[in-house]
Amino acid sequence: MTRQLLEKRERLIPRGVYNTNPVFVEKAEGAIIWGKDGRRYIDFAGAIGSLNVGHSNPKVVDAIKKQADKFVGSCFHTSMHEPYLEVVERLLSLYPGSFPKKGFLVNSGAEAVENAVKIARHYTGRGAIVVFEHAFHGRTLLTLAMTSKVVPYKAGFGPFPPEIYRLPYPYCYRCPFSLSYPECGLRCASYIEEFFITHVRPQEVAAVVIEPVIGEGGFIIPPREYMIKLREITEKYGILLVADEVQAGFCRTGKFFAVENFGVVPDIITIAKSIAGGLPLAAVLGRAEVMDHPQVGGLGGTFGGNPVSCAAAVAAIDFALEENLCGKALGIGEKVKARFLKWKEKFSFVGDVRALGAMAAFEVVKPASKEPDKETTSRIVQLAYERGLLLISAGVYSNVIRVLMPLVIGDEELEEGLAILEDVMEEI
Repeated sequence: MTRQLLEKRERLIPRGVYNTNPVFVEKAEGAIIWGKDGRRYIDFAGAIGSLNVGHSNPKVVDAIKKQADKFVGSCFHTSMHEPYLEVVERLLSLYPGSFPKKGFLVNSGAEAVENAVKIARHYTGRGAIVVFEHAFHGRTLLTLAMTSKVVPYKAGFGPFPPEIYRLPYPYCYRCPFSLSYPECGLRCASYIEEFFITHVRPQEVAAVVIEPVIGEGGFIIPPREYMIKLREITEKYGILLVADEVQAGFCRTGKFFAVENFGVVPDIITIAKSIAGGLPLAAVLGRAEVMDHPQVGGLGGTFGGNPVSCAAAVAAIDFALEENLCGKALGIGEKVKARFLKWKEKFSFVGDVRALGAMAAFEVVKPASKEPDKETTSRIVQLAYERGLLLISAGVYSNVIRVLMPLVIGDEELEEGLAILEDVMEEI
């Protein structure tokens, strides 16, 4: 069956649409996938972080069924529906900061980021956008311009929109200034002022868009002081701070929004992936005066805030709060990080371990030089698949093993998955 489906996929789907594991899903529940090949897989990929509440979460499925029985399609611009308001209300109640907030819904993370840029430009009257090395913000032309990895994302798709400027991300393991934290004195933060002299005047910058924890770029966690300094600088120059929480948000780091870990409050937050329990939905949230600035008709889209996705999101958010998924993320993260640190001592090709809550990863390197080792990383993913564990890699050098298991994973399933991964490491 799987061979026939793979042949059909080869015949119908263009090569640019990638697959990390050759699995066709027959059924999925919690953190387990049963494939068309008759095999059971532990899911440490979680649809790239879209299933924090688990596959086929019963409350989400029930909400989908109930909403589908009422009506499926309703463009919010032509006939409004209550689930849209309920999603936005819940998300705004979780947004840090005690000031008026507003938000609206779109279809994907990339769409949310694009709208955040539109709003920031409209509100400030400025055109420049500052982003970061190692960032990933999406696959549309604007978000590709903001993304920092050429192959496979950007190669051959240019030219890209102008007025995008890039700062080095505070990547302590591979410091762009060849320094060591904390002895570096946070050189990456002091460099921002120099950047405004050598690259773009701050008076021309509408927003700085940052992932509080880098996602596709390798689960890079900045020092808390860096985020605080960045917030101070953006406020000094009237620049909006946009937190791209598409992958790091929704409880993954032990907080509903990852930026909460750093004690700063952004002007705009984008969030997607897990908010609708596996259905397509994203949100753009922010300060009311900022969000209200674009003219009527300047924001929106036909399918943004589809009622079925909204019903799923209400159930997913309620489930996350009722079941304390943030607490579960912290518990999972402690176990995973402890195991990863053990591997760092045991295996010479594990170069760095990073974890914030259940957003955990390790870098695979060549032992002698500490250079990224893409080949060994790919082998780990392949061997894990052969043993029934689904993984995905990350990082600009494709040498990071990240884990995005559903936060509902049981202790036995978590241990089983880590044991498989350890066996693979032993073999390598």
